[in-house]
Amino acid sequence: MKSKTLQITLIYSIISIIMAVLCHKLLITYFSSTEYFYLSLIKDIVFILITALVFRFILAKKEKRSITIFQKLNKTNEEIKESNEKYDIVAKATSDTIWDWKIQEDRINWNKGIESVFGYNPEEVGKTSKWWFDKIHPEDSIRMSIKLYSFIEQKTEKWQDQYRFRCADGTYKYVLDRGFLLKDENGRAIRMIGAIQDITKQKEEEQRLKLLETVITQSRDSILITEANSPEGKIPKIVYVNPAFSQMSGYQSNEIIGKSPNIFKGPKSDSDELKKLLRAIKNEEECLIETITYTKNKEEYWVRFSMIPIFSNEGAISHWISIQRDITDEKKLETEKEHLIRELTQNNKDLKQFSYITSHNLRAPLSNLIGLLNLIEDIPVESEELQEILTGFTKSTHLLNETINDLVKVIIIKDNPSMQKEETSLKEVFENVFSQLSFQIELHKPIIKLKFDKVPELITNKAYIESILLNLLTNSIKYKSENRKLKISITAEKIENKTILTFKDNGIGIDLERNRDKVFGLYQRFHNYPDSKGLGLYLVKSQVETMGGTISVDSEVNKGTTFTITFKN
Repeated sequence: MKSKTLQITLIYSIISIIMAVLCHKLLITYFSSTEYFYLSLIKDIVFILITALVFRFILAKKEKRSITIFQKLNKTNEEIKESNEKYDIVAKATSDTIWDWKIQEDRINWNKGIESVFGYNPEEVGKTSKWWFDKIHPEDSIRMSIKLYSFIEQKTEKWQDQYRFRCADGTYKYVLDRGFLLKDENGRAIRMIGAIQDITKQKEEEQRLKLLETVITQSRDSILITEANSPEGKIPKIVYVNPAFSQMSGYQSNEIIGKSPNIFKGPKSDSDELKKLLRAIKNEEECLIETITYTKNKEEYWVRFSMIPIFSNEGAISHWISIQRDITDEKKLETEKEHLIRELTQNNKDLKQFSYITSHNLRAPLSNLIGLLNLIEDIPVESEELQEILTGFTKSTHLLNETINDLVKVIIIKDNPSMQKEETSLKEVFENVFSQLSFQIELHKPIIKLKFDKVPELITNKAYIESILLNLLTNSIKYKSENRKLKISITAEKIENKTILTFKDNGIGIDLERNRDKVFGLYQRFHNYPDSKGLGLYLVKSQVETMGGTISVDSEVNKGTTFTITFKN
């Protein structure tokens, strides 16, 4: 294919020759000299050919120059295309948001990172710096803008800052923004290109590490960090200690870092515990020991010592963290507690033995004394003074006998913590109770409501539950109000895995503000009744607890009392 230059030259030559021939044809028509015609024609053709060659030369040079320019432009376009491709690849690889700010025009362009990182749609993204600054957190905006414009005025090439940038959903992300300033030949800032990197996770991790550092430095427990292992078969060397360690051991950090915790070992240290610790280190597993250790001044103290392995991402141990707590006071309390338990156990045995002596050994002579008093009743006594003495003596003897009997009841309950339980009909139990209190019930005629349809039977000790209800019913009749008809309500129900017995009356009640802690006490009386001994509620509580239950009371003076007994099913 001929070049355009050759085509133009040929076209020019052909047209020029045709024009020359036509012109000479016209001349020969009006003039007769043929010889002159051919000479002139040859001259014109030669001229045309020479000018065509000159024209071709000029066009060829121009075409060569154009080709050179085209090649340069093509090369530049290829470089720009390649640069843009690299720019897009780098932007994708780094997940950075790239921005290009033409400062004089206040026009700013964003790459696709503004969508992928911050969630903005293309139509939501503004084209001016105002949109950019509006998305910066109010607490960071003024500081950041002052630093940025100060940087532009100083014409420093590189700039960076950290701030919070608002996402499309209204949340904020911490970002690291870095920019590069471009200037014209006069040194005027005309353009700035930057990259925004999301550092939210790094910031959160940084804050978490600061919190952990605060916890470690402020902790009252001694914290050590050691190397991963020790070639000498000892506890690895220490690389960090917190202030609490220095306070506990007396060693400053510069005195202990680089040394093994073996230096705390002393004459009274538990060698078995230390061997256990070394085995755990060898097996790369967590360990907790208690042993006696020593301060810098060789003072001994008890320490609870743990070693926790820290693994790298590759699964290899990078460090050990040890947490040590001074448990000297705890050990002293433990020793005192054991000593106290031994003393209490012995005292309890002594008291039980004394109770047995009181309840059994005194019963025989007391029975003999009561028998003798019964015989004396049949003998006439003429002296009034002697009769009065015998009457007082008889009364005191019977009171002593009642006290002994009460004590026997308590001992029987306390001495049988695991009595036999059986399926017991509550209706049957109340029939027995009513028969025993038939005289009092007939005398006072209380209104008694029973509701056992939800719990007709209860697995318990029949004798105990009968005694409990007998005592509660007796108290309700004994402490009834004289101003209203006595009403007693007894219900049983199941709630989740519990059976609840509720015993309620409208009697004279108990002042719980004054006597709440004494209600179930031994020989505690709250009303001046002559036959009140203060033993019934103590026995009730003891029997309920022996059966694994609990009892509570709610009472108000002159309104009544409610006892709630709870058994686990």
